[in-house]
Amino acid sequence: MPPLAVGGLTGVGFSPPPDSGEDLILVTSHQGRGVVNCVTGQRIARDPDPEPAWPDDYTLTCEGIGPLAGTAIQISGLLGGGLHTTTTNGWSIDIVTPDWPNESILLSNQGDPYRDEAGSTWWHIHREEGCEIRAAGFSPTGHTLAIASSCTLTLFAHS
Repeated sequence: MPPLAVGGLTGVGFSPPPDSGEDLILVTSHQGRGVVNCVTGQRIARDPDPEPAWPDDYTLTCEGIGPLAGTAIQISGLLGGGLHTTTTNGWSIDIVTPDWPNESILLSNQGDPYRDEAGSTWWHIHREEGCEIRAAGFSPTGHTLAIASSCTLTLFAHS
């Protein structure tokens, strides 16, 4: 799916594994909070109030909205935190900056992007030239990879 435009994105956080089997992600920005279905890319909830979009200073959590209402969601982004950089079935990502300030994401499957040949066990899947990467990583289920920059959210999902 194409990247989703999110101006002023500050962070993202995956919900606990959903009953539907499709990952959901809470997106925080200077313009509020939104919930996105990671499989379809559809925005399924939106709250334009920017105040609750800033994570709690100690726990780095934000209150969920829509189907995530009543759930504290761990946020990774501008203020810190981190998403899973590996999955249980051997996939991993690395954020690299060989031509700073441009950032790139390398995806590998039980390979070494610093030794193996590109395209064999690892791939260059994303390059961020105009915006800063806020967070990148996998959902707890391992079914979704999110790359959140200060201006876009890119999702890769599989079932």
